[in-house]
Amino acid sequence: MTESDLPVVQLTPGRWGDPAHPVELPAAAVEALKHLGVRRPAAPVVDPAVRRTAGEGEPAGDAAPGGSTDDPEFTLAAREVLEKVLGAEHVKTDFETRWGHTRGYSTPDLLRHRAGDTSDLPAAVVYPGSHDEVQALLTACDEHRIAISPYAGGTSVVGGLAPQRATFIAVDLRRLNRLVSLDEISRTATLEAGVRGTAAEAILAEHGYTLGHFPQSYEGASIGGYAATRSSGQSSAGYGRFDQMVVGLTLATPRGKVELGRAPMSAAGPDLRQLVLGSEGAFGIITSVVLRIRPRPAERSFEGWKFASFDEGLTAIRRLAQDGPLPTVLRLSDEAETAINLADPDVLGGGTGGALAIVGFEGTRTAVRRAEVAEVLTAAGGESLGKGPGETWRQGRYRAPYLRDPLLDEGALVETLETAGFWSSLPTLKAKVTEALVTALSEQGTPPLVLCHVSHVYETGASLYFTVISAQTDDAVVQWRKAKAAASQAIAAAGGTITHHHAVGTDHRDAYIAEIGPLAVEALQAVKHVLDPNGILNPGILLPED
Repeated sequence: MTESDLPVVQLTPGRWGDPAHPVELPAAAVEALKHLGVRRPAAPVVDPAVRRTAGEGEPAGDAAPGGSTDDPEFTLAAREVLEKVLGAEHVKTDFETRWGHTRGYSTPDLLRHRAGDTSDLPAAVVYPGSHDEVQALLTACDEHRIAISPYAGGTSVVGGLAPQRATFIAVDLRRLNRLVSLDEISRTATLEAGVRGTAAEAILAEHGYTLGHFPQSYEGASIGGYAATRSSGQSSAGYGRFDQMVVGLTLATPRGKVELGRAPMSAAGPDLRQLVLGSEGAFGIITSVVLRIRPRPAERSFEGWKFASFDEGLTAIRRLAQDGPLPTVLRLSDEAETAINLADPDVLGGGTGGALAIVGFEGTRTAVRRAEVAEVLTAAGGESLGKGPGETWRQGRYRAPYLRDPLLDEGALVETLETAGFWSSLPTLKAKVTEALVTALSEQGTPPLVLCHVSHVYETGASLYFTVISAQTDDAVVQWRKAKAAASQAIAAAGGTITHHHAVGTDHRDAYIAEIGPLAVEALQAVKHVLDPNGILNPGILLPED
């Protein structure tokens, strides 16, 4: 199976992935968790919809088209404004729809879902079907001071879907799901922002092309979300980050339309595309993106390489990143992750010892490229493990996030965080973040297992991706926030960036502000004031409210 064969998955509120294909932990894994003090929680998962049906709280109801809202600040007049723009059938205020658009998929988000926490609930969910409808919606919302949050795949893990307003609406872009144009001479495709990643690959595959963008959120994420968060895919060594694929884009703002990307490159002032990429809905809603595409690869090959230590492997992959030849996929697990091997959805144990590198090749001449890479890795102390580990990783890479739900079911706290730094600082960055996580969680009586891998490489540096597993305390949300705060401080002290590909949202906002400094924050706020003078766009996301 290839990426273009995967279906569009409508994620289940509060659980990751395709509900038709849940993952169960092996019995050995459940037993292994006990060594971390993990115990199955006594408190049941709460379903607010069931609770309301049973008579607790305000009923969801369906007296009006789309249901009714129990948000006292969301008036009938506000609803009428939305229905006038989009039609009543595209404005939903029933509880089930709103609950399905509440927050994202970080572990704190999932834990709050499980506890039945209905804060951050949008007052309504609206479904525009074109750029013009998005534009009209923003104009009306600006006039009536209705705060909005863009929503496509809903896969944010940094609080990017929880604006800092008591009342807001979610703008679901799923109806913007078309291939607008395909330029085979220039090898570009224009896709609307609501096209999901899997759908984009299927559409392009019909014409013999691929984006080559495969983040672990691939089953749920969207084109607009990729752009708004500066997403990075697992094949970034070969295809580049998503922002490197963007040729142009269209942005709807409360003050009008912005179109960027007249040519592939230009010296006509600062590249304003880069201002919109990563803006997380704070400057406007991206409605379409013009993307570089490539022919679908004729050949694919993935393999594993073993190194005696993570540091030895780090030197080896740095040589490839700086001097080539560069594979399509290049990642390196540390000793702990190699042993535990969370990348394999069927195993929570075993491994080969040392540090495992996954090397993948796509395109043509893969046999030649493999031989060239093998020469470099062998000279750097690597031992080929053949295609087995590589193919296991390739086939299971989208199943790994499914493990989190059964781990939470068992009472484990499991979460990830990532950063990036220059090659010279990576060993210190890794050590300091690991130490901070171990200390912060051990002080709460829950000593953790901390795993790490290099997920994306560049000539000058690389990203580090950490996975953390421990027992839950009675308040696991607070537990993780303390650990994440300690890790964020360690990242800053060691010279790393607060996020490499998970974006800023609200979770990273304060650290981001400290990272770029007050003058840069003021400059970004000036941009927001021009495009969104009344501050209705994702308030508190990326930037603090004035």
